[in-house]
Amino acid sequence: MIRKYKKEDREITLVMMKEFYSSPAVLHKVSEENFLRTLDEAESDSPYMDIFVLESQGHVAGYALTAYTYSNEVGGKVVWIEELYVLPSFQCNGLGKEFLSYIKSSFGNFARIRLEVEESNDGATRLYRREGFESLNYRQYIIDKN
Repeated sequence: MIRKYKKEDREITLVMMKEFYSSPAVLHKVSEENFLRTLDEAESDSPYMDIFVLESQGHVAGYALTAYTYSNEVGGKVVWIEELYVLPSFQCNGLGKEFLSYIKSSFGNFARIRLEVEESNDGATRLYRREGFESLNYRQYIIDKN
């Protein structure tokens, strides 16, 4: 089951965020302060993002964070899958695929669904390719305001 995050999910979602950012799926650690700001934003009914909770057999099994933007390149709204994390004990049970199917069907008014994957994350890369995602040959540049 996939559902929107609720305040009651705060503690378990925070734990999963910490696990995700301590895993090889990401390039660097993120401060707990950032996690707390993200949870606050989700609890404020932000138009910019959502958190989804993935459940399996009545247990929280993972979470996903999506963000929303507009792209002139595709002439429409874009859903960014910022984070998709499945707890290790629930991995390889189709939850990632189920979430991607959910996004594709639930966000029909979006022109593009976009995500990033750490280069060495072969399992995620295989899943995304099987689900029809194509690689973009872009380099990304950032300036962090902090």
